[in-house]
Amino acid sequence: MTDEQFREQYHPLHVPAHFEAGAPLADHILFALAQLGTGTADEIISKLKELDESLEDKLLIADVHAQLTQWHTQGLLAADEQDGSLVYSLQKITAGNDGAVDPDLLAPGLD
Repeated sequence: MTDEQFREQYHPLHVPAHFEAGAPLADHILFALAQLGTGTADEIISKLKELDESLEDKLLIADVHAQLTQWHTQGLLAADEQDGSLVYSLQKITAGNDGAVDPDLLAPGLD
């Protein structure tokens, strides 16, 4: 994989500012997840149907699950298992660093 291919495949996710009916499903999923804060695939699907009632159930369910799985596998989306379901979040860092730094071990110029 070239650097360009890597950047294209692993680019940061950008949440759209508002819901547009003609936008790609990926944008819809990101918008719905941002509205929820955290949510399972089923909760995201429910939010999508609330935002756009014309979305088809069967295709929507498969496509949402596939997209969330792809983003999670690529490390672009956080997910925690709760009650047997993955709960997705746009926040990748959920706990602060509680470690200490030894300034003597830093490389020169990093202090």
